[in-house]
Amino acid sequence: MSKLRRQLSANIPSSVEPKSLKDIKEITGNLYESIAIVARRANQINITLREELHNKLDEFASHTDSLEEIHENKEQIEISRAYEKMPNPAILALNEFMEGKIYYRLNTDNDLFR
Repeated sequence: MSKLRRQLSANIPSSVEPKSLKDIKEITGNLYESIAIVARRANQINITLREELHNKLDEFASHTDSLEEIHENKEQIEISRAYEKMPNPAILALNEFMEGKIYYRLNTDNDLFR
């Protein structure tokens, strides 16, 4: 089981819960920076999940499909349903951010001259 799959099974609700904007802002000191960090992490999670799903579904792919050979594969349907039930990557990213599990650094003009 991948690290991401274990993380997804860690009692994270799949529905959206309200968060205090003040709490999100306190971590970086700027609400927009916090949202940008969460958005980038959500994009990373989404890419990882998509690659993982495609790799699993490629195992079931047959390259010589014809209309007579296409049939339902119950394992393939179960895998797809499991991924559909997972929380949204934005929910996962915000949860990681609020728990302090995301490493980030801010590029400032002063850093460019060092």
